[in-house]
Amino acid sequence: MSPTPSPAEPSATPSAPSSATSSLRRLPKVPFWAQILAGLVLGVLLGWLARSADVDWLGTGLEKTGDLFVQLLKLAVAPLVFFAIAISITNLRNVSNAARLAGRTLLWFLATSLIAVSIGLAIGLLTDPGAGTGLTPEDGVRPESSGSWLDFLTGIVPTDVITPFTELKVLQIVFMAAVAGVAALKLGAKAEPLLAFGESVLALLQKALWWVIRLAPLGTLGLIGNAINQYGWDLIGQYATFTADVYIGCALVMFGVYPLLLALAARVSPVQFFRGAWPAIQLGFVSRSSVGTMPVTQKAVERLGVPKEYASFSVPFGATTKMDGCAAIYPALAAIFVAEIFGVSLGLQDYLLIVFVSVIGSAATAGLTGATVMTTLTLSTLGLPLEGVGLLLAIDPVLDMMRTATNVTGQAVVPVVVAAREKILDREKYDAATSFDLDDPDSGEDAARPVAAAVS
Repeated sequence: MSPTPSPAEPSATPSAPSSATSSLRRLPKVPFWAQILAGLVLGVLLGWLARSADVDWLGTGLEKTGDLFVQLLKLAVAPLVFFAIAISITNLRNVSNAARLAGRTLLWFLATSLIAVSIGLAIGLLTDPGAGTGLTPEDGVRPESSGSWLDFLTGIVPTDVITPFTELKVLQIVFMAAVAGVAALKLGAKAEPLLAFGESVLALLQKALWWVIRLAPLGTLGLIGNAINQYGWDLIGQYATFTADVYIGCALVMFGVYPLLLALAARVSPVQFFRGAWPAIQLGFVSRSSVGTMPVTQKAVERLGVPKEYASFSVPFGATTKMDGCAAIYPALAAIFVAEIFGVSLGLQDYLLIVFVSVIGSAATAGLTGATVMTTLTLSTLGLPLEGVGLLLAIDPVLDMMRTATNVTGQAVVPVVVAAREKILDREKYDAATSFDLDDPDSGEDAARPVAAAVS
């Protein structure tokens, strides 16, 4: 007669998977910032290895990894900008004093750009970034395309509705989105089905973009590794003063000007702001795309107490026009750098032109990776050789990280300042805001549905 199994025996086998699952849950989770830092360090090491040991396959792998990450970000840019701008304009119908809020936002954009370009000019005049580099005019290469005021003004209006999306002409997309948004407001109830469709598409795009954002550690590895492999440390040494100027200028604006504005104009804690906005700032540094960072920036701004109705307008608006790093600090320093390389003396009128271009023409950068269009616009306005752009392209990826982080910070600061001054900022929510982990699947839920929440 076989022994009777004990009550514990039947449950012995099923308990094994449960035990394994519990063990997996106890594994420490690596914070997203640590993943990005690891990608940065590993990218530098692999880039150095690929260059020093001449490992072609490794260099190609780093290049393709970085390119793929940027391509995935750009894939969503055109439809994301269109629906974000169009829907955000229609959301203003739910905000009292909408025109006043929009006007105040634009004024603060212009004011902070003026401060940023002034800092860039001051640093450039004090340090002479083009002196002692060993570079000559022959080292420059004229860009295939350049920006001019005529191109800028006439290029706002598209010739058809397809080309802006296929060629990623963001300024034209913004124009069409603004027209569509205003038209929807005028239609009223007749436009409700179209608005509901637009909100659903925007939510879908932002959710898909959130998945791309979670690949940022790999993108960092590829982008940094490819930059080191392509250019090495010698090139960075040639541009040491210019690179330091850009980073110092951006740091002064990020950690000097913006905190002062928050403390004096908004009367809120700057430390608390950076605690809540840091995920967007770090992603901007890695992705080098203000538009690609837009869902995270909007989430951060809303968590800092800015009403969703206003945030869903101000953040997309800022992501395509508010560029203190790319369109203010950088063009000022680039103009001084190029003028010194080519032996051109700049006068007071030239410096005033730099200020004008930076404050008025910042929309030319349109939130995309890099600031080549803005640089060519500035150089052409001053009459400087456009071959100077070629001198700057080699070092651009290293500079663009800090520039974009500055852009994103400004895009988050202004809505907080405006909301505080208009007395619509939820100060309790602001004081309670904490950082959020971009690697947490649940952390994107609010950002994936900002517009739907705003109009509900």
